Amino acid sequence: MRGLAVRQYTASDEPAVLGLLQTSLGWLADEHHTAFFRWKHRDNPFGPSPAWVALDGERLVGLRVLLRWEFESGDDVVRAARAVDTATDPAYQGRGIFSALTLHAIDDLSREGLHFIFNTPNDQSRPGYLKMGWQVVGRLPVSARPRSPTAMARMARARTAADLWSTPTGAGLDACDALTDERALDGLLASQPRVDGLRTRRTPAFIRWRYTGFPPLAYRVLLRGTRLEEGFAVFRLRRRGQALEAVVADVLVPDGDRRATAAVLRAVPRAAGADYAIRLGGGAPAAGYLPLPRQGPVLTWRGVTEQVQPPLGSWRLTLGDVELF
Repeated sequence: MRGLAVRQYTASDEPAVLGLLQTSLGWLADEHHTAFFRWKHRDNPFGPSPAWVALDGERLVGLRVLLRWEFESGDDVVRAARAVDTATDPAYQGRGIFSALTLHAIDDLSREGLHFIFNTPNDQSRPGYLKMGWQVVGRLPVSARPRSPTAMARMARARTAADLWSTPTGAGLDACDALTDERALDGLLASQPRVDGLRTRRTPAFIRWRYTGFPPLAYRVLLRGTRLEEGFAVFRLRRRGQALEAVVADVLVPDGDRRATAAVLRAVPRAAGADYAIRLGGGAPAAGYLPLPRQGPVLTWRGVTEQVQPPLGSWRLTLGDVELF
């Protein structure tokens, strides 16, 4: 990366960064993508995303952004970050910008006491991360519930990447309206059983940011009963080939009750009008969800101040923790 300078991102860099994302990743020069960037990296209740840029004089030619994330493990709060957006000006590719910015980020985050970085890189980018000290934790299990035998056939044929953006639907309730009751959310979250593994530190602010902060994602809420405090599932619809998929992002029921969770999960595909519903987690026979072997994302981890990798079985992730980022 000879001849290039590295520094932390500032708010004044946003126009140049959005331009770089358009040039290198195909983002559109519209308010939709600008709002998406700000939702992820400015409005996150865990804090603004730390980011670094590479410069050739005044020209911004590289970007590395990490999304702040917090987990709870027992009574402890674990401060982490997720490796997300990275971009290099096409004219500067092959000069080590991605690696240099990432390693610079690790040094800075080590000084602030961050525990670790995690992400789910695809097959093309994973080798680059492994060269920089990332470790493979394992493949996160996914499972699905088809709505009917015909839908199961469509699901089996849908061997392609899903659409990024949601398919509009009137099923359930608009999350922007349904998740406004802070008292109900607070009560549900407070009732969840303690975990010894790693679970996202969910607060009412986090739930609202994640599922209502960027309305074009069109998340929907399926109530277990008639009131939010009785429990609910958050989902969205998207196309995967010819199949219509309901992404079950999160489920919250009082006390984390397994029967109540299964009941809500069972109801999603039919209520959503989807061919099938998909969730993160192994098979759930009580809810009718079948495991999908070798279909989940591969989770990777890089220690910063924490040097012991948490085993795969200790991660309590939902699709809401994984998709889109």
